[in-house]
Amino acid sequence: MSKIAFIGLGNMGAGMAANQAKAGHDVRAFDLSAAALERARDNGCTPVASVAEAVEGAEVVITMLPAGPHVLKVYAEEVFGKAPTTALLLDCSTIDVDTARKVAGLARDAGYVFADAPVSGGTMAADAGTLAFMVGCDEPEFGRIEAALEPMSRATFRAGDHGAGQAAKICNNMVLGITMLATCEGIALAEKLDLDPARLFDIMAKSSGQSWSVTTYYPWPGPVPTAPSNRNYDGGFAAAMMLKDLKLAQDAAAKSGASTPLGAQTEALFQMFNGLGYGGRDFSAILQMLRGKLDELPK
Repeated sequence: MSKIAFIGLGNMGAGMAANQAKAGHDVRAFDLSAAALERARDNGCTPVASVAEAVEGAEVVITMLPAGPHVLKVYAEEVFGKAPTTALLLDCSTIDVDTARKVAGLARDAGYVFADAPVSGGTMAADAGTLAFMVGCDEPEFGRIEAALEPMSRATFRAGDHGAGQAAKICNNMVLGITMLATCEGIALAEKLDLDPARLFDIMAKSSGQSWSVTTYYPWPGPVPTAPSNRNYDGGFAAAMMLKDLKLAQDAAAKSGASTPLGAQTEALFQMFNGLGYGGRDFSAILQMLRGKLDELPK
């Protein structure tokens, strides 16, 4: 049994912390939300009143926070010097590469082992313990990191050195946003051509249009029972979070000089969708905007 500090109990962090507790670890959990702390208690974690209390004596510190400034502030002001230097520090947030590398440098200077380890899979995978982790770390530390992530993971990859985990996540989610948008456009066209979108699924799932967005997350109700499309696009991966990741990708593209025209167009369309007030719906709900059916979609 390990002593684990888990900081950030939102839609993703709640399930991740619960799976660490299910694995038999002593999980001390902190979040600014009282309701999140109560859910953590129900899931076998021990709620605490501060980050400092969570990390005291911890063997592993896991953070799942909204953005780069939050990550930098929490580590610089509340983890370094409070957690034992023997603690393994794992940031599973999705943030910009530069901040991930800055935190890694600060951690090294303070005597800690740190990794950026963002995730893929959404809330269903977080709850099920089947996330994919993309890790940026020093290579000799990867075995230790992989073992710490195992209760939450179906696959863990070392993408490279510090910052590479965030780079992999940004690239992966840009591709995901593009392929989901393409899938939604195909469905919207099929409907106009009097082709049943459920039949289109049967065809694309076995043809060259196949993708994760089709076979695992089809945005039309019916063919994939676990997809958010069957719950009026409730839960899953919020459109606002997809927009955040697409913005990170475009910022990285601008800084590096990469050409990402489809990524830019996808960001613009998700910006429009979010601007209309649907950022809390699953990102596959953008189908309803393309169909002209936003009046059927709750905000």
